[in-house]
Amino acid sequence: MGDLTLEDMLSVEHDGWRSLCESRGGTFYGDLMTDDGLMLVSDGTVFDRDGITATLNQAPPWTTYTIDEPRVVSLGPATAALIYRARSHREGAAPFTALMTSVYRLIDGRLRLALYQQTPTER
Repeated sequence: MGDLTLEDMLSVEHDGWRSLCESRGGTFYGDLMTDDGLMLVSDGTVFDRDGITATLNQAPPWTTYTIDEPRVVSLGPATAALIYRARSHREGAAPFTALMTSVYRLIDGRLRLALYQQTPTER
């Protein structure tokens, strides 16, 4: 992998969502995130990589998700943001809809997640 392409970033996003559906998100994102990576989630919590690794496997699993309207914004050499609308659902909970931003860096030929942010939306 030499470039940050929409297809490559979407593939990693789908892998991440599947890990969240299978209650192994902490393991997946602990490996994917850069050492100084952060996740900013919809309730205002900011997690560093260690916090994600320690807690995300215990989060209730998602039962369904969709990724819609994906697009890429180049942020410089070997860095890009993937922006998309996500719709997801957990059993017994209201559907969750948000705009997602995942900032990826290409490090040693591998995509790594440097920053992730959720912005809840009505639609």
